[in-house]
Amino acid sequence: MARSSFYYHLKTKSILRKHDTAQDQIKKIYHRHKGRYGYRRITLEMKNKGCIINHKTVSKLMGRLELKSLIRRKKYRSYKGEVGKIAPNLLNRNFSSSQPCQKWATDITEFKVGDKKLYLSPIIELFNGEIISYNLSESPNFEQVSLMMKDAFKKIDSNTNLILHSDQGWQYQMKKYQQMLKKKGIRQSMSRKGNCLDNAVIENFFGIIKSELFYLKKYNKINDLKQDIEEYIEYYNNDRIKLNLKGMSPIKYRAHYINN
Repeated sequence: MARSSFYYHLKTKSILRKHDTAQDQIKKIYHRHKGRYGYRRITLEMKNKGCIINHKTVSKLMGRLELKSLIRRKKYRSYKGEVGKIAPNLLNRNFSSSQPCQKWATDITEFKVGDKKLYLSPIIELFNGEIISYNLSESPNFEQVSLMMKDAFKKIDSNTNLILHSDQGWQYQMKKYQQMLKKKGIRQSMSRKGNCLDNAVIENFFGIIKSELFYLKKYNKINDLKQDIEEYIEYYNNDRIKLNLKGMSPIKYRAHYINN
C-alpha cells in the first residue's frame, strides 16, 4: 500500500471513530430531552460538556440518525371585547431587560383533552425567560389569575416599578386585577387589540411547551397532563438551555448574572 493511501485510511478511520462518539452523545442528549432539542441546542449542550463540534456536523449526524424535533402551535384567545379599563402599551415590543424584575409578561393558553380543557396561566420574566409563577385550572376564571399573581408577588418587593404586560383579555381588564397591580406598585401594560406580536415572548413559550410536551403524547386524562406540565416547567426553568442565554437554562443564567 502506498504511504499516502495508508495515512488517508488511518485519518478516515479516526474521523469515523470521532463521529461514533459524537453520535452517541447526540443520541443521549436527544433522548434525555425527549426529542425537544434540535441541532443548535444539541451543539451547545455538547459544547457545555466539553465536546467542540460544528453545528453543521451535528445536523448531518442527526439526519443520519433520523433524529429531529417536532413543532406545532395552537392558541387560546381570551379577548371578549372591552369589559373594563384598557391599559397603554408600555412595553411596545421592547422585550429586552438588563436585569430581573423589570419586565414580566402573562397570558393564558388552552389544552384540550377529550371533551375537557385545561388552562395554563403563567408569568414569564423577560430578563431570562424564566416562568416566575403559574396556575393550572379547568376553567379560565379570575381566581386562576389571582392565585398566579399572589404566588408571583411573594418573590418581589413592593413598589418595584416593574411592568407586567398582557393582552386585552377580560381578566386583565378587571378592576380587581388592576387593583392588585396598583397595590404592589406594578405598572400595567397591554398589547394592542388583536396583535399577538405585542406579547411575542409568552406566545413563544406557549408554542414551545405545546411542541415539546403536549403534541408529543396522547393525553386521555387531565390530571396526567397537569402533572406533565408541572414537570415540564421545572425542566424548562432549570435544565432546558436557551440559545440567547449563552447556552444556559433560565435559572442558571440568573445565577450567573447575580454572581458576576
